[in-house]
Amino acid sequence: MDIEVIAKAFKELGHVTRLAIFKRVVKSGSQGIAVGDIQDQLSIPGSTLSHHVSSLAAAGLIKQRREGRTLYCVAQYPRLMEVLHFLQDECCADECGKNI
Repeated sequence: MDIEVIAKAFKELGHVTRLAIFKRVVKSGSQGIAVGDIQDQLSIPGSTLSHHVSSLAAAGLIKQRREGRTLYCVAQYPRLMEVLHFLQDECCADECGKNI
């Protein structure tokens, strides 16, 4: 696991608006959610939303898919799992070798 890739994901998720967007995209499941629906549900101006979605996409946390005139955001669950596993992988590893 590349620590720089994980750090980029944490950096992007460390912003309140991006975290709210990502949480909403994750909630939508594998079909994703239309960008317009994110905008309506979170009351985020279009240009601001576009900026934040681009940041999340650059971190590999979401991908975008176009269907006709509608742009969808889809969570990249493998990347999300990498980020979560990064924190869990060595959980309590130092305790396992100690005699308690």
